[in-house]
Amino acid sequence: MYIILHQIGIFLSFSKYVLVFLGCIVEGPIVMMTSGFLLRTGQFNFWPLYFCLVGGDFVADIGWYFVGRYAARKMLFKIGGFFGITPEIVEKIEHRFRKHQDKILFISKITMGFGFALATLLVAGILRVPFKRYVFLNLFGGFIWTAFLITVGYFFGNVYTLLSGPFKILFIAVIICGGILSLRAINKYLIKKDI
Repeated sequence: MYIILHQIGIFLSFSKYVLVFLGCIVEGPIVMMTSGFLLRTGQFNFWPLYFCLVGGDFVADIGWYFVGRYAARKMLFKIGGFFGITPEIVEKIEHRFRKHQDKILFISKITMGFGFALATLLVAGILRVPFKRYVFLNLFGGFIWTAFLITVGYFFGNVYTLLSGPFKILFIAVIICGGILSLRAINKYLIKKDI
């Protein structure tokens, strides 16, 4: 049994950066903050972690760009509701895109799109924003956004290391509940304001 646990430990120590990269493709912001927390507790080295997070997030964004570029608009509107993307949202973003394409891509990247990040990435593909320009703006914003979220996670990791015993568990529970409530409040605000 000890040998099996030891082998699992070795596998995880070598593959943790790969797992972070893959996790960031699926859910970037949460993985970035969690990684910052784990960085503070000594589980990662900064530079490999940072580049894996930026890379995973970048791969996901490139994927959504190509879905927007090559998927028919009909298909987008059929499945868009599943992701919260309505024809009205797409039209609103298209109109703004035509006027302020570079600003929108950059600001969307460093703010999670104010709730419309996925729609923004898809519309960039639909409107065939030049790929080199898209890559440059996405990476530039990605480096800033990733650094910010790692810093937030690192701060919480710093607080965590100062606590002892049951307070650590309480701290984690409060952070999780606070995060869920914050996301719900932001979502309600955005829907109410119809941004």
